Amino acid sequence: MHRFLFAALSLAFFLAPAVRAEEANVSVQLVSEQARIAPGQTFTVALKQTIKPEWHTYWANPGDSGTPTAIEWKLPAGAKAADIQWPAPARIPYGPLVNYGYGDEAVLLIDITAPADLQPGSNFALHGDVQLLVCKDICIPEDATVSLNLPVDAKPQANASAAKLFADARTKLPSKSPFAARIATSGTMVRIAVDTGDARQLRDVTFFPVQPERIDNAAPQKISASASGLTIELKRAEGAKPDNAALEGVLTFKDESTGKDAAMRAIQFTAQPGMVAAASGGTSTLGFGEALLFALLGGLILNLMPCVFPVLSMKALSLARGAQGDAAHRRADALAYTAGVLATFTLIAGVLLALRAGGAEIGWGFQLQSPLVITALVYLLFAVGLVLSGVVSVGEGLAGMGSSLAARGGLVGSFFTGALATVVATPCTAPFMAGALGFALVQPTPIAIAVFEALGLGLALPYLLLGFVPALARVMPKPGAWMERFRQFLAFPVYATVVWLLFVLQAQSGPIATTSVLAGIVLIAFAAWAWDAAKYASTRGRMVGATVAIVAIGAALFLVRGVDDEAAATPTAAATASDTVKWQPFSQARLDALLAEGKPVFIDFTAAWCITCKVNETVALTSDVAREMEAKGVVPLRGDWTKRDAEITRVLQAHGRAGVPLYLYYKPGSREPVVLPQILTTESVRSLLQSS
Repeated sequence: MHRFLFAALSLAFFLAPAVRAEEANVSVQLVSEQARIAPGQTFTVALKQTIKPEWHTYWANPGDSGTPTAIEWKLPAGAKAADIQWPAPARIPYGPLVNYGYGDEAVLLIDITAPADLQPGSNFALHGDVQLLVCKDICIPEDATVSLNLPVDAKPQANASAAKLFADARTKLPSKSPFAARIATSGTMVRIAVDTGDARQLRDVTFFPVQPERIDNAAPQKISASASGLTIELKRAEGAKPDNAALEGVLTFKDESTGKDAAMRAIQFTAQPGMVAAASGGTSTLGFGEALLFALLGGLILNLMPCVFPVLSMKALSLARGAQGDAAHRRADALAYTAGVLATFTLIAGVLLALRAGGAEIGWGFQLQSPLVITALVYLLFAVGLVLSGVVSVGEGLAGMGSSLAARGGLVGSFFTGALATVVATPCTAPFMAGALGFALVQPTPIAIAVFEALGLGLALPYLLLGFVPALARVMPKPGAWMERFRQFLAFPVYATVVWLLFVLQAQSGPIATTSVLAGIVLIAFAAWAWDAAKYASTRGRMVGATVAIVAIGAALFLVRGVDDEAAATPTAAATASDTVKWQPFSQARLDALLAEGKPVFIDFTAAWCITCKVNETVALTSDVAREMEAKGVVPLRGDWTKRDAEITRVLQAHGRAGVPLYLYYKPGSREPVVLPQILTTESVRSLLQSS
């Protein structure tokens, strides 16, 4: 027991709210927030440590060495003392070690509950034996006895002289974090993601683990701040289990969005197992200029994708029809088409970003995860096919889609052709798109919208050039009788698109919903026939035709109810009889188990509506690849993103992707995957498998 300053005066202060015990390197003082307490009241006391310069005491987790302050209470029967409320610590380097603790001053708060049977007029005495370790170049264990004797009164009274002490102490306590946090371990690397929202104005970010011996305290902490949150990259402690067990911690930072002189803040959270992006940016390593260029190139390549071909063919037909006409009209037509593309990309991007800001875990092509959207596209494209087939004559091309559009002329039709091209482009992911969209989804809204607009500009660029470069327009074939036949021919790829969408709907909502939509298609065809048949009839006949068409369309819309029912959905992730590779359903738990066994794993993240995915599955993931996987003992997992799946979305985000396809290969014994390109070949996959 070390000597205490004022020990001889302790009786003089016995009735005061605070009594001091002083040591050579640190003095401790117990202070009550209440001058008088009531029976059964819970109140707070503070253990104030005044620490000599260059010395320090320790936090709950002291780090690589040291011991946290402890208090052994001696309380009256029925009284209770809660755990210490620790203020946020600081990192204290010491040679190759890093400790967590406090210098200069530390105020530890403790809640005390007095017995309910205390009598007013009596005193409530509490005593505590304090053990602490104070260090500089050497460490000295010190102890002290602190005590308070508080009057009991029916009406409690605050200790006004201590109000500032307690107010300041509470500002240094970590607040409970409102943000979700995830942890993932890969080899010796531990990554934590905290979904704070835009974190790019956060400075001096430091993570303190509550549990000891989980991370290497002395290793540098790599912090990545993005528009979606923080990623913290740590090193696993030597001897710690390489698992993804939950980790509790305290995060300290300054938020400069409130000003350059912002005070240090602290939040406390528990990171749960999940997928986490690398701290190098995780979501993207591109700069803004590169992202714009990649988006432009990706949009340009989208014009060659099969999902866009039917609509773009109709646009090409329209351009051929007007190629020999007025140059001003060609330019206006190209601008209208481009406006439709850009407006729709802006709308899709705005909805996507708003939903993600609200916590939805979605990505590129999210609207096609909705059976209602799929059904709307089925009806719309089937109606387009009827127009192209000549079943119903409502003007030329898409300019005649709907009587109001036909009445307003070709520019409106060009605008809506651009809108439709954008919608049907979303199932496709062209080269260069993945990195650009991954970048966009973690940026502020204006930057994200700019990247989506660059993607739209790439999609519209060929038609924009045809409208503004006369030499290109002259290359277009001259109008003639062939155009009518070609227009009718274009109906068939549109009908094929409808069949494909019905396949997607079958996977999402099952056969009953698909049958209902097929019946709706028949009703739409009947409505188109009734409308067209009455076109040259009398006024009464036209009214009858219009009524029949409206009733038929209403019935088709009525049949849409229930398509969102997932109960009857057809599972598509597991292996089926037609699969060349015998896929197993993906789950994070399954992947973790396989990696723990050191097995090689190939993962295909796909969706029934993803054309690029389906082409890769047919062309690249062949029987040769299946045999190679079997020979190498590779476990094939498939993550099906046809419907929303938050777990798969997190995996995509962790690898900087906004949508599918994504292909990952984990070599034997490795926890770091090889990310394959979006366009696969059999040889590229086989070569990768053979290299391990």
